[in-house]
Amino acid sequence: MSAVRCPWSAVSRTDLVGASRLNRRVAHDKQRTTDDGPDPVNILETIVEEKKREVARLPARILAAGDLRDAICQRGERRDFVGALRESRFTVNGSPVALIAEVKKASPSAGVICADFDPVRIARAYESAGAACLSVLTDEKFFQGSLRYLRQIREAVQVPLLRKDFIIDERQILEAIEWGADAVLLIVAILDERRLQALHALAAEAGLDVLVEVHDERELKRALGVGARLIGVNNRDLKTFKVDLTATERLALRLRESASGSGALLVAESGIHTRADVQRLVRCGAGAVLVGESLIRGGDIGAKV
Repeated sequence: MSAVRCPWSAVSRTDLVGASRLNRRVAHDKQRTTDDGPDPVNILETIVEEKKREVARLPARILAAGDLRDAICQRGERRDFVGALRESRFTVNGSPVALIAEVKKASPSAGVICADFDPVRIARAYESAGAACLSVLTDEKFFQGSLRYLRQIREAVQVPLLRKDFIIDERQILEAIEWGADAVLLIVAILDERRLQALHALAAEAGLDVLVEVHDERELKRALGVGARLIGVNNRDLKTFKVDLTATERLALRLRESASGSGALLVAESGIHTRADVQRLVRCGAGAVLVGESLIRGGDIGAKV
């Protein structure tokens, strides 16, 4: 397998400008104040407001059963996302753990992660290294992702794909199917009860697996309330972008204590950089880890996996 590297010597002017803008935006947001003193802006809120504007520009569609059938036919054969996680060949200290490897060019907190970004090469390297599933960023403004990457990657690899975006509307579910996703991310923090229930039900009806993302106990309770069987704990607080691995440890305990959480698969997300981090998270009950930046940044992906 050829190594996938991201040499900073290959940084383009466009990428440098994009990274600079992303970092300036986050730095400005963190320094914004109110009359009561420092008040870090809710970065997630900024992203969601932009997502609402994007969704408003999508063609109006009244979803019917035929729409779902057409989208599913366009995607082709479904790949079992949850099944692939449960069948992963990796073990840590004797416990099974699956890798969801993320295809990500940039983020608001880190700027451009990989300047020499080739989503297909990265995806193939992940698959060759044994990743059970792939997460593909499709948000354009804040993460420099694209729906096109989903289709390109689907044609190049056999593992199941997650559309990772800020999904707030049914049309985004339909897009996910049409562009080749086998699963979607639903972030509890940005959805009210009615919307979370509706989007989760629609995705299930369409045959998509759903990674329901939470960060605290209240959000975990809401996720279990809609019947989530795949629960992601984001160790990064999306309101401040601060990372704390104890989020997974804390919520893994709550999940074990919950009768409704029996059988749910826990995915630890964000802030995972070393084997010791993975061992820590598996020890507390994570059955899978979602990792991107630490695998992509400046090195041999296969060796890091």
